[in-house]
Amino acid sequence: MYQIRIHGRGGQGVVTAAELIAIAAFNDGHESQAFPHFGVERTGAPIQAYARIDDKPIRTREHVYKPDALIVQDPTLIGTVDLAQGCHKDTILIVNSSLPKDQLGINFDLENIYVIDATNIALDILGKNIVNTVILGTLAKINNLISLEGLTKAIKQKFAGKDKSLVEKNIKAVTKAFNS
Repeated sequence: MYQIRIHGRGGQGVVTAAELIAIAAFNDGHESQAFPHFGVERTGAPIQAYARIDDKPIRTREHVYKPDALIVQDPTLIGTVDLAQGCHKDTILIVNSSLPKDQLGINFDLENIYVIDATNIALDILGKNIVNTVILGTLAKINNLISLEGLTKAIKQKFAGKDKSLVEKNIKAVTKAFNS
C-alpha cells in the first residue's frame, strides 16, 4: 500500500488534493481512499489530508503515520510543523517552493526531495495562489501510481458542473507541472 500525507493550510485545497489523488488512482485501475484530518481549524490554520493507493481493497481507516510520499503545499509550514514525523528513508517529499532543495531547511534526504514553484505556476495560469492541482502534476511525474491522464480525468470529474475554464486552467497547470 502506498500512503500519502499532504500538509497545507485551511483554504488551500489540501482536502481536494487528496480526493484528486484517490480519484486519479481509481481511474488508473487502483483501489484508493482519501480523507482529511482537521477539527475546528479556520482558514490559514495548518491541516493535513491523506490518500492511500493499493491494488487490493484498503481496509484501514487510520491516519497515515508512515507516509511513502509527503506533499507540502505551503512552505511556511517548514520549521513550524514536524513534517518528517513518521517518514522513512525512502519517503519522497514534494515541496511548493521557489528555493533550491538544499536551502529549504528541512531534515530530509536531499535525493528524495522534489521542489516545484507551484505558486508561480498557479498565479500564472489560475490567477490565484491555489497550488493543490499544480503540485499533483509533480506527484504524477515522479510516481507511477497516478498517471497524467488519470489526474486529468479526475479534475474533470471533481470539477464537473463548475466553470469550464476552471477545469481547463487546472488541467493546463497540472500538465505544466508534470512537464517541468
